[in-house]
Amino acid sequence: MSAAVLAIASAFGTITHANAQRVAPPPTPTQITPDVGNSAFLVGHAVGSQGYTCLPTNTGATAWTVNPPRPEATLFTDVFGLPIQIITHFLSVNEKPIDQLPASPAGNATWQSSLDSSRVWAKATGSIQGGQDRESCPNNGAIPCLLLKSIGNDRGPTGGGLLNKVTFVQRLNTNGGAAPTSSCTVGQTQLVPYTADYFFYQKDGQ
Repeated sequence: MSAAVLAIASAFGTITHANAQRVAPPPTPTQITPDVGNSAFLVGHAVGSQGYTCLPTNTGATAWTVNPPRPEATLFTDVFGLPIQIITHFLSVNEKPIDQLPASPAGNATWQSSLDSSRVWAKATGSIQGGQDRESCPNNGAIPCLLLKSIGNDRGPTGGGLLNKVTFVQRLNTNGGAAPTSSCTVGQTQLVPYTADYFFYQKDGQ
């Protein structure tokens, strides 16, 4: 069996038993700290892009920031020195809303396990600007660091449980991804590379 296959098998076993694991996020300001009673159990290093679309403003000008950017990223963990894909991050319609309210047709931030297809949808509840906190968000000019609260979870077609009980997601250590500063024409699109660390939380005792 190759080293890569062994690493993937090891990653699957480690992450599948994530309830027994505890990761250590950096200290964070209050506005991006999850509620007491929730603990981080998984972290993934994201490599991807923030997608921007140029749209008209209410003053008749154009801007890249009329709508929020669309994230697309792959999250990795390190196993025996090899980066192993564990999660994909994108926008999608919330199929399992916790509050039973109609889902936003524009979609919500989504993370889907590459190992068992479980998903979590989340909405930002707090943010700080890049460079505002040396320990958790040190890079000036980067996209904000965020606290996101779960608004839906799904086991997926195979009954997976990795992300099914996620309560909060932190986006920390962001680098890059900020909106372009150039002028633009309506309908123009641009992808801006970024990296970040995503920490996933669940209620204590689960």
